[in-house]
Amino acid sequence: MSGPSLAELRSQGQPAWVVARVNDEHWAGRLYMRRVSPRATWVFARLGWSPNTVTALFVVCGVAAGVVAGFGGVVTAVGAAVLVQAGLLLDCADGELARWSGRTSAAGVFLDRVGHYLGEAALLVGLGVRAQGHVTTSGSYISAGLAAALLAVLVKAETDLVVIARASAGLAAGHQDAALAPRARGLAVARRVASVLRVHRIVQAVELSLLIVVAAVADAVRGDLLAARVLVVACGAVGAVMVVAHLAAILGSGRLR
Repeated sequence: MSGPSLAELRSQGQPAWVVARVNDEHWAGRLYMRRVSPRATWVFARLGWSPNTVTALFVVCGVAAGVVAGFGGVVTAVGAAVLVQAGLLLDCADGELARWSGRTSAAGVFLDRVGHYLGEAALLVGLGVRAQGHVTTSGSYISAGLAAALLAVLVKAETDLVVIARASAGLAAGHQDAALAPRARGLAVARRVASVLRVHRIVQAVELSLLIVVAAVADAVRGDLLAARVLVVACGAVGAVMVVAHLAAILGSGRLR
């Protein structure tokens, strides 16, 4: 097998601007996963895998994490968290492999977006099943998990719709960071508060998977499902607030101009 050196992958697949992306790079990526991912990318390159193959594995990990999370117990909660971390590793590696090999594509971007949509939604649905206490197709906590998943997907859709709206209006694909700032003073204050509290991260896969582990431990100690049930309701509440707040932030900023 032939392929790049680790140094080549770091310089070509992981340029400084990738890690520096504030809105697109997850804190876990900047903190530790980008230090590990080039080694995984090196293996994938040596195996001759395409970036889209790695992205497909990322999608599988995200959905599998949601399925595993649906079963009760601490072990399954830890298993779901491990799958989410594996997905994060693959999510870093697919882009690195694409940049090194020059095989970036619209299909890859699309598949990556699908992975994020499905992964977060599956984990929230899995949490709802866990909170319900058994695998079934109905129940109040399953409904809460489904609602939270729908709301999380809507927040992501709002972000992606900005790109579609700009393209449809003939505007440039990107926008300056200054355009993200809300023009109204009240919205600007709310955005600063949200950036400090980071409550919106409760519905994102990495943070949610860790919270599911914490809830599983608490439920094991108590002998009930209170923590999982509180968590799924909290996810739904945060999701509902985020859908409205994110829409207001987009309309109140310069992103559509």
